[in-house]
Amino acid sequence: MSDNYAPLIGDDYDPERIRVIIPVGGKATRLLPLTAETSKACIRLLNRPLVEFSLLSLANQGLRHFIFGVKGYTNYRDLYDYFESGYGFSVRYNIKPRIHIKYQPNVADIGSADSARINMDYYDVRTPVFAVQGDNIFDINVKEIMQFHRQKGAVMTIVLREVDNVEGFGIADIDKNCRICRFVEKPQAKDAPSNLANTGLYVVSPEIKKVFKEKGVKDMVDERHRLDFGYDFIPYLTQTGRPVFGYTLKGSWFDVGTPKNYLEAMKGLMHGGFKMLTDFGGRLSEKEQIWVQGESNDSAIRREEIVRKIKQGKIEIEGAVLIGRHCEIDDGVRIVDSCIDNFTRIGKGTVIENSAVMDRATIGEYAQIRGSIIGRHTVVLSNSRKPTKIVETSVVGDDVTIEEGSTLETAKIYPHQHVRGDFRNQTLITS
Repeated sequence: MSDNYAPLIGDDYDPERIRVIIPVGGKATRLLPLTAETSKACIRLLNRPLVEFSLLSLANQGLRHFIFGVKGYTNYRDLYDYFESGYGFSVRYNIKPRIHIKYQPNVADIGSADSARINMDYYDVRTPVFAVQGDNIFDINVKEIMQFHRQKGAVMTIVLREVDNVEGFGIADIDKNCRICRFVEKPQAKDAPSNLANTGLYVVSPEIKKVFKEKGVKDMVDERHRLDFGYDFIPYLTQTGRPVFGYTLKGSWFDVGTPKNYLEAMKGLMHGGFKMLTDFGGRLSEKEQIWVQGESNDSAIRREEIVRKIKQGKIEIEGAVLIGRHCEIDDGVRIVDSCIDNFTRIGKGTVIENSAVMDRATIGEYAQIRGSIIGRHTVVLSNSRKPTKIVETSVVGDDVTIEEGSTLETAKIYPHQHVRGDFRNQTLITS
């Protein structure tokens, strides 16, 4: 084991020496149309970019150095424009000393493992790396997993989590010593060796840089034109006898890779599923999981109006609900286990259940939105004579206009569309 571990473990544990690499290069097809024009890592969740939860979890444990493994215009633009070097994030969450964010050099990778290879080489990383997928939200004890990694003499440790449904995950077969004997990426249920799923969280030893240069890896890259952790690199490590171990996660973990998972994560987080962030600002009382945000003088005026209507019963709230800043909500609105983002306007008589309405959306009167996601700056026209219904995990992209009386059921509407009529089990990419 490298001497580079000595200052990281035990009484001399120093989290500031760990480097966090977050590969953000995929197209996130499972989350389309939300990711049609937005990086998956920057999709709004509970009124903030999705990847902010990962940064917060790790920064609160003393990790200070992050590398976004960005590929493609959209991923780089969204992440750099919002996070830059990490100064604003540090101020927002009062992280001291501040975090430092770097970005993948202007070299396109061919997968998540290749992104780690490029960045470890470019930034001359000589200490362990904690690699994090951008669509995960997790509670993990970093010191504990680093101790596990060193004690096992692992070249790579994969964070695993028991799941009820194995499909869609990489599944590990481990022995009694937690060593991974076999790794199968996204098997069918009948072919899965266990129910231990890969969470997309990895600890990687600095010695891994030598493995990247091996002929076997280079031949695999030439043959597949891909170097992904799950599909390629982890199976290569296990097949060549490298010590790869599985660490079973004890804390909460949310995979936000699909619209259904997004909504489940949203609800779970509002119900206290992420210990690093349980108060979103503006909580009405300790007895209620209701937050109405607004701290500036201007936003506080809107907040006070919404709070007054809630207390008078003019706005009905049930379950956990987060309402952002500068929102306007008319009388007779019912909101259940949902998140309403900043600058949103909701007309009277509307019902929003188990749904997310992103910022600057406008929802007309008497609309019904159930189990669905409404994108940014989208307009849902609706009235008492022609109510609009958006239900059954429908996903509406950004800057969409939906006409009165329309019905969307298990539908996907891509950005900038003008929608009229009924769409059931359909995807609309162009009008």
